[in-house]
Amino acid sequence: MRPARYHLTLHLDGQPTMHGWWADESVARRKFASWVGAYGRDRARLTLTDEETGALLTEWPAPA
Repeated sequence: MRPARYHLTLHLDGQPTMHGWWADESVARRKFASWVGAYGRDRARLTLTDEETGALLTEWPAPA
């Protein structure tokens, strides 16, 4: 079974630590915001990617 379209990844110290997949973009974006609140700290990076198009939808921290 193929994962859902929207893929959320948490990297800590450059290593993938947590993944989540959602079929609905609005749900994935809400999860992204909640993960930033829960896991956003030094050495953390969060990305939300559209696996169908390969587009990076958002990331934290925002690029400088």
